[in-house]
Amino acid sequence: MGFWKSFFATLLALFVFSIISFFLMIGIIGALSAEQEVALADNSVLRLNLDAQIKEQQVDNPFEGIPVLGGEILSVGLIELKEAIREAKNDPKIKGIYINISYPMTGYATLEEIRLSLLDFKSSGKWVVTYSEMMSEPAYYLASVSDKVYLHPIGDVEWNGLAIEVSFFKRMFEKLEIKPEVFRVGEFKSAVEPFMLDKMSAENRLQLTETINSIYDYMVTQVSAARGIDKAKLKEMSDKMLVRNAQQAVEYGLVDSLLYEDELNAELKGRLGLGESDDIKFVKLNKYRKTYSTYKSSKNEVAVIVGDGEIMPGKGDENTIGGDKFAEEVRKARENDKVKAIVIRVNSPGGSFQASDVMWREISLATKVKPVIASMGDYAASGGYYMAMACDTIVAQPHTITGSIGIFSVLFDASALMTNKLGITTEQIKTGEFGEMITISRSLTDAEKAVWQRKTEEGYEVFTGKAAAGRNMDVEELKKVASGRVWTGTQAKERGLVDVLGNFDDAIALAAKAAGIEDDYKVKYYPRKQPFFAELMSQLEENAKVNALKEELGVYYPMYLQLQRVQQLHGMQARIPYELSIH
Repeated sequence: MGFWKSFFATLLALFVFSIISFFLMIGIIGALSAEQEVALADNSVLRLNLDAQIKEQQVDNPFEGIPVLGGEILSVGLIELKEAIREAKNDPKIKGIYINISYPMTGYATLEEIRLSLLDFKSSGKWVVTYSEMMSEPAYYLASVSDKVYLHPIGDVEWNGLAIEVSFFKRMFEKLEIKPEVFRVGEFKSAVEPFMLDKMSAENRLQLTETINSIYDYMVTQVSAARGIDKAKLKEMSDKMLVRNAQQAVEYGLVDSLLYEDELNAELKGRLGLGESDDIKFVKLNKYRKTYSTYKSSKNEVAVIVGDGEIMPGKGDENTIGGDKFAEEVRKARENDKVKAIVIRVNSPGGSFQASDVMWREISLATKVKPVIASMGDYAASGGYYMAMACDTIVAQPHTITGSIGIFSVLFDASALMTNKLGITTEQIKTGEFGEMITISRSLTDAEKAVWQRKTEEGYEVFTGKAAAGRNMDVEELKKVASGRVWTGTQAKERGLVDVLGNFDDAIALAAKAAGIEDDYKVKYYPRKQPFFAELMSQLEENAKVNALKEELGVYYPMYLQLQRVQQLHGMQARIPYELSIH
């Protein structure tokens, strides 16, 4: 029996080694081919599939387009997408842009960035056409900027307003016998409400209502301008859901025509002056990116330091902002004489309070040496706002979710879960009254709770004091718009938390102008992107750990995941309320 176990284990190892070797070979081939320039045909159309996870930066995937290797999972970098649209605007071989979009995985501020890039593209006289079988509200918001919006004859357009849904975990914790220990300052610091309540507080309902109405009003205003439909009519169509099928979408002017794919191709061929038997020369985004270079020779540099994800201590990774790593990048930009200005690109709901302060310190030091401009993406809230508030100028999109100036502390007493469900008991020996202030194995004492509340209040005073100094406001005035309250970019500008409503390009231009280099500069992005293959190997290693844990823990694995999430929330946090999703 032992022989066969060893035999099959060896076979399995050989199989895994062969797969990894194959991946390596494909990766090497992909890397080599990436270095070669791609020839672009005349009369081409840039084809953008935006049913994708749209992040700040893109990690190139050499397996893209190979379904068996997972290459069909699409990820698009906002920075790279904007660059491609800008290049296509002046590329004589590109005649227009064709967009396919149904369910983009991103926020409204990111969609606004793309929308503005497409408007700039159209200013060249070239066309943009969008086609889809079904368009969600975010998809339609982007599509509305097109010259023509086409829909499948039995397709659908979602135009029935926006919604924010909040999940509450109080009853789940009760079933798991986990007791949250919560400390917060301000009536609007609602990030902890899902642990304490089973429905929204009145304060939270107020801020979310005003937030979604602000975003909705801006969205309707922009669609009205793009489609030439009266704003009041658009709101009536949305409120009463007057558009319930494809034909009604045409009747009410949301789309231009209902076409099957072959009819769409015929329409595009007409735009391109092609015959019926001619092929349309589509070029995909990643292939098009290989036809040009963004390199620019200049002794002056604007350094863009990208912070995308939750804020964590340490180095972070592709999906999180590591406080130490980000601070190091700011420090290097400050000390680099070639860097004349810095743009802090923030797309974060916040996170660790201490890590946020580490980054704030380096940003503050940088402002004493050279211009530093903040550019806000979908989110720049709580810890994300902490990053921005030291900058000379803050630029936000009207859709940006920002503010949430406040902190909370949360610990979880999982002793009942451990004892009653996992059969684990603990005993603690300590010196003095305070031994271990962060623990899941027991309840906090009254004295420990008092310490945590005081620490949270002190942290709030630090946050509001530094925010007031950064915004040149009196602390008491600043606190009137703090208390953890969330604002849109539009609301934040009205309250002095943001300086300029604009996009990423506006922030770059402001930085260059402040440094006096607007006529001669290049833009470079930091931190350097991790190569795709390094990321792939990291994921393979992580998957191996996950599989081992699943096998070891069995039915208790979901509980383990919840405990891991709980552990990440331990201590003082500066983050936006819950997972805020607007759809």
